[in-house]
Formats: sequence, structure tokens, C-alpha cells
Amino acid sequence: MKKGKIMRKLAAGNWKMNGVLADLTEIANIAQTHPEPSVDILICPPATLIAPAVAISGPIAIGAQDCHPADKGAHTGDISAKQICDVGARYVITGHSERRQDHGETDAQIHDKTRAAHDAGLIAIICIGETLDERNSGATLDVLGKQLAGSVPSTATAQNTVIAYEPVWAIGTGLIPTIDQITEAHDFIRATVQQRFGSQAIEMRLLYGGSVKGSNAAEIFAVPNVDGALVGGASLKAQDLGPIIQALENA
Repeated sequence: MKKGKIMRKLAAGNWKMNGVLADLTEIANIAQTHPEPSVDILICPPATLIAPAVAISGPIAIGAQDCHPADKGAHTGDISAKQICDVGARYVITGHSERRQDHGETDAQIHDKTRAAHDAGLIAIICIGETLDERNSGATLDVLGKQLAGSVPSTATAQNTVIAYEPVWAIGTGLIPTIDQITEAHDFIRATVQQRFGSQAIEMRLLYGGSVKGSNAAEIFAVPNVDGALVGGASLKAQDLGPIIQALENA
């Protein structure tokens, strides 16, 4: 983190549509290995595992992967931020590229979901990122600026909001942006949120996501405006997430 920041760094795992009750042993193993972590550790399992994960998580925070913008109502299959909070979760991911692409979610919908998360007392991790075509056409910063403007509500603070930069073309592909590309994106995001929210945005945590693993984590965490990671596949096993957590603690 940059000099002057006081927020703890964050290692966040997104299990996506993976995991059954037996897999909660992975969360227990992380908790046992890191009983007093110097960084915040978060796991976002499927909705079916949120409550039992909370029960055994110890120092590990538990979050959800999505929420509906309404508190309640006729929304079959959805889950509200209030319900997520009610079972003990503390975070929710909004705007992940897989939600944007697979479900056609717009910046406006992500804005409303994030606002609902804030109203419920949850910390929202807002995901933004460009596709490969957008990267190749030189539109990366324009895309990030548009997503930040449309997805981040005025209720955002350093305490209730985390921004995750996840280049869509790097998620689950093994492709990784260069350090210069990560630096450019994170510096732009920091400058953009500071322009909108003022000096308090210095402490708003910015995560990098996209094929993060133990072998590349230290190099990525050395980038000044990278305050942690949003990890996909490497978060499913304690033995894979552990080196990433250790690299963040040492950064």
C-alpha cells in the first residue's frame, strides 16, 4: 500500500460455482494456518455454504458472490444483501465479469446492487475490467472510467467499498497483464476514485484479479496501488491460497 494508508490489505477468494459441505475443510485449514493474519482474508463460497462457512471460519471473513438490489420480494432464486448479512457474511461481490457477461448485468444494475449492499451494512467488492478486444483497441482506461462512473454509488467509502480490477481476458486463462499494465490500471483507478471521493479514497482498497497464484503474487503485490487480490481457482484449496496470503503479508 501507499505510504499513509491504514486499511489492512485483503486476500479475497471467489469460489464461484464450486464447493459442497465437505469442502469447508479448506476454510478451516486456512483459519488454522493463519490464526492471527496480518491481512484480511475473505472467502466467498456459493450461497448454499455461506451460513455453515461463517460457523467455522474463525478469523476468515465470509462473503457472497452476488446480491439483488431489493430487500425482499418476488425474485425467485435471488438473495438480498439483507439476507446475506443476516447469516453472518460481511462482504459481497458485485459486478463480476461473469455476471456482466453471462447475465447481461449493466453498470446501473451493479450500482443498485452495491447501494443495497451498503444499506445492509456489507462491504462491496465492485469488479471492473476490460475484454481482450477493448485492451487491443486501446480502450482500457475508457472502459474502466465508464464502469467506475456507472457502478460505484455515492455511498461508497473506504470502509464499505473495495474495487477489484479484473481484466476479463486474464480470468481463468493463465494470461497475465504485464506489471506496467497492472500499474497503469491501478494508478488510473486510484486517481479516478480520489477525484470523485477526495482524500479518503487513498484508503479505498484496490485488488488485482486474474490468474493470481503463489508464483506471481509477490511481483503483483509490489505494485504500489495493489492492495490485495481477488483470487478464483487458486482459492479453492488452502495449499494454493496460502502462498498468496503469505506474499501479501510480506508485501
